[in-house]
Amino acid sequence: MDTPNRNDCQPCAGDALLMVDVQNDFLPGGSLAVPHGDEVVTVLNRYLKIFAALPVYATRDWHPEQHCSFTAYGGIWPPHCVAGTQGAQFAAALQLPSSATIVSKATAVDQDAYSAFQDTDLDTLLYAAKIRRLFIGGLATDYCVLNTVRDALGLGYRVLLLGDAIRAVNVQPGDGERAEQEMLSLGAQRITLAEVA
Repeated sequence: MDTPNRNDCQPCAGDALLMVDVQNDFLPGGSLAVPHGDEVVTVLNRYLKIFAALPVYATRDWHPEQHCSFTAYGGIWPPHCVAGTQGAQFAAALQLPSSATIVSKATAVDQDAYSAFQDTDLDTLLYAAKIRRLFIGGLATDYCVLNTVRDALGLGYRVLLLGDAIRAVNVQPGDGERAEQEMLSLGAQRITLAEVA
């Protein structure tokens, strides 16, 4: 296989698409809805078509009922993405290929995990598949996307942030913009559909 040109945002061998937490509870009507979170689904579906030849990885919160991130147990979030519930399912309109690798995170009662790499086998899976560059989009910009990008860069992956396929919670106004700036300052490259279509 040819060695990818890492300055090129076109997908090639050694790349993968990583979709972060595109789950019902983070969409409008969900228990922890990200404003305009549903807008990423259509955009990600277009990336899925463009990247049809690439491996796809999809992460999901998969919490136990008494998870430490829930307000009733000392956390800051309402109950969300409880394993096996409708809220934890991927968005119905998301056209995940049957070959997609599903990575569940934050599965332990006493440990939260915003990053897709924290206490998962994602890095091992990517290494085994010889993946060195990740196209990353999903929810939410200022939490799970930010922490996943942070860890990916720290582990030595190149990251192309799908800037039109992320949305922020914005607990504090501007959180999403600050998260994007942090990801870029750490070395991520922001791209949009216009650059790969």
